[in-house]
Amino acid sequence: MIKPTPNPPENPETSPYESPDSKKFHDAAERALDHHFKPCAQPSRPKHKGALFTLSADHDAEALMSNASQDLLSISAIAADLADDLDGTHRSVALALSRMADGARLMVEGALDYQEEREMRRMPG
Repeated sequence: MIKPTPNPPENPETSPYESPDSKKFHDAAERALDHHFKPCAQPSRPKHKGALFTLSADHDAEALMSNASQDLLSISAIAADLADDLDGTHRSVALALSRMADGARLMVEGALDYQEEREMRRMPG
């Protein structure tokens, strides 16, 4: 097979920076590779004071568990209400979700009660 153009001459002494354009191309290629493949530093997250759905050291466990209990109560109520409009296996699934939310809520409230009892024992009386 005949090639339309001959191979360029091999010259190991040729520098990739022989012309100003080759230096620019090399720098652009390095920037592109760095942009896509170089690990970057993690940006610091802004602190939001008072944001309920951001877990931070500012929120105490009691407030978080109390909110979880209320959320589970809401989930249970939604699922029970939905079950009233369904029949058959779909009704059973909705009722099961309601009961599971009730069970999880009982566990959260039990943990709240336990925490309250521990705090009461610590208080000098």
